[in-house]
Amino acid sequence: MAEGLNRVVVTGLGAITPIGNTVKDYLDGLQSGRNGVAAITLFDASSHACRFAAEVKNFDPIGILEPKESKRWDRFSKFGVIAAKEALADACLEIDETNAPRIGVIIGSGVGGLLTMESQAHVLADKGPGRVSPFTVPMMIPNMATGLAAIALGAKGPSSAVATACAAGSNAIGDAFRLLQLGKAEAMICGGAEASITPLGVAGFASAKALSFRNDDPSSASRPFDAERDGFVIGEGSGVMVLETLEHANARGATIHAELVGYGTTCDAHHITSPTPGGIGGAEAMRQALLDGNINPSSIDYINAHGTSTPANDSNETSAIKAVLRDRAHQIPVSSTKSMTGHLLGGSGGIEAVACVLALKHGLIPPTINYSNPDPACDLDYVPNSARQHKLGVVLSNSFGFGGHNVCLAFRQMM
Repeated sequence: MAEGLNRVVVTGLGAITPIGNTVKDYLDGLQSGRNGVAAITLFDASSHACRFAAEVKNFDPIGILEPKESKRWDRFSKFGVIAAKEALADACLEIDETNAPRIGVIIGSGVGGLLTMESQAHVLADKGPGRVSPFTVPMMIPNMATGLAAIALGAKGPSSAVATACAAGSNAIGDAFRLLQLGKAEAMICGGAEASITPLGVAGFASAKALSFRNDDPSSASRPFDAERDGFVIGEGSGVMVLETLEHANARGATIHAELVGYGTTCDAHHITSPTPGGIGGAEAMRQALLDGNINPSSIDYINAHGTSTPANDSNETSAIKAVLRDRAHQIPVSSTKSMTGHLLGGSGGIEAVACVLALKHGLIPPTINYSNPDPACDLDYVPNSARQHKLGVVLSNSFGFGGHNVCLAFRQMM
């Protein structure tokens, strides 16, 4: 870390995922290798080429959100605000008029309120423009998870939203990290949220040939790094964390979960959906994160991979890891929690950053489930099918998105 910059720590965690609707349940799912993929229930998918997804189960915002609010918020915003509330409660951080201007929110989303956009487009077509809801635009714009979380929590500091596709949640955390390093805020609520399991969302990704089509066996469809992987499984949910400057956290006696020490972000500038062959951009993001945190590659204990279960991503990410870590790459556990949660798009970086912090806290290396057929192009230790208990010091979280966006975050135990 450059001299004169604030150290930044994680003091709060929040998550709502396809394998657990709280951080505690999410941790249990990661430890047990729970599979969150099943047939779609959010709409009638019988005519779709892909008929399964990783939905958030038993979701009931009543009791957490006001009923009136719940009706006027898109599903992705509900996820983001609920995760943000859990993270703030975990941090035991009270926001009032004295500190509100120094506490901000950044929640990324790749798509935003797609459900609202689709439903109101049907209203427009069927009933005319006069029947379109006045809440349509506020419900669908992708910054609204940030805005509603700030309103709900009373945070008046730096506030923005990131829309870098599947890297959005990680970019949001990284951008919050930078603000804290530079002293522009004392605490930031940050992460990602997504709810794109909709008829248009599923059809669009299916038409792009990005999804798995294992309708006869959905539970085995998300199989990162496996030779028989055929596409990702779309998921939904949110992961949010509270970051603080170390000085601020210590001054209030906060419990510190981990330290965020490095952030690397690059662009492939290559193709709208495909990564650069060899994972060059992802490798550079990893190098930047290591340099940013003054981390020697020999100290890395675990990598939470982007690991989407698509043929190109997984082989390119493997190449990127080997390019950065060279001979040591084969000694470092690398797993994809998307094998359990599916791919939350802009929300994935949020829940995976939470997974990394939980890994550090509990000495847990989550598994890559559904791994059974090794691929010669993917020849690392992918922690197949069962979690491992192992003391961890430094972990990396990779996120790569359409448009060529690459992010790596580096977390470590407090020193």
